[in-house]
Amino acid sequence: MRATLLGAALLLPALAAAGAAPAQWPQEERAIGAVVAGMQAAWNRGDFRGYMEGFLNPGVVFVSRGRFQRDWQGTLDHYLADYGGAPGRRGTLCFYDIRIEPLADDAAQLVSRYHLARDGDPQYGINTRLMRKVGGRWVIALNHVSSAPTPDPADAALESGCRP
Repeated sequence: MRATLLGAALLLPALAAAGAAPAQWPQEERAIGAVVAGMQAAWNRGDFRGYMEGFLNPGVVFVSRGRFQRDWQGTLDHYLADYGGAPGRRGTLCFYDIRIEPLADDAAQLVSRYHLARDGDPQYGINTRLMRKVGGRWVIALNHVSSAPTPDPADAALESGCRP
């Protein structure tokens, strides 16, 4: 029962804000896109701390592999443990098919596909992110990752544009 009430409490403000796009939304959408592009560039040069600048620190909620990471530091530790070291282990990351929907002046939903190209262990998947504008800058407050070892057969964008 408590989970249902919590879900409703989280959903109602989002529903109330739906369609209430900020007046400067194209500018905000570009700013959010720049955060994602900066994260991709940081990952691809092996700068995991730079990658983490796109997340709310310390309060990001990060869900992956059916588990919650601890917080910002726990997420960084996860990336270092799973992807740190040699460039082949890190791979080359590409975010694409990015869809951004305003929820409020300081909130947006971002859904995107990603491809992590690595020898022998590529990943394909989808990120669902709650973006929040905090201190004048957009950050990821909630990140959910769903990954798979093979691409979605319906993913035409991967074939046409995402070549990390």
